[in-house]
Amino acid sequence: MKPRRTTVYLESDLHKALKVKAAETDQSVSELVSGAVRRSLLEDAEDLSVFRQRGREPNVAFEAVLKDLRRRGRL
Repeated sequence: MKPRRTTVYLESDLHKALKVKAAETDQSVSELVSGAVRRSLLEDAEDLSVFRQRGREPNVAFEAVLKDLRRRGRL
């Protein structure tokens, strides 16, 4: 897929750290930012997948969970 150009505003110290990291890892700033965004979105996709998988589980009241934890000596 062809990369798209975008503008991102970073705090000065974050930008400096990013440039240092790019130099240390022999990657461009764009590669580092794209990788970070990709990982963040992947985490969201994994969370949503688990949420869909568990969607059919019954709802349990918070008070019932506390009561069960206390009964089992976990709280």
